Amino acid sequence: MRSIAFALLAAAFTLLAACNRDEKGGPMEKAGREADRAIGQAGKSVEQAGKDMQGAAKGQK
Repeated sequence: MRSIAFALLAAAFTLLAACNRDEKGGPMEKAGREADRAIGQAGKSVEQAGKDMQGAAKGQK
């Protein structure tokens, strides 16, 4: 009986710890979001550079 109670208590503490997470995520999640933002910004810059090159090839500025 004590082993079952101990197992239930351990499971309760584990679930409680899982529910008490920071909503913003851990350091790796934050780093991943920053990398996603940087890649998105780089993609926009490359796209704009491509448009500028096409405009220059057509004689536009």
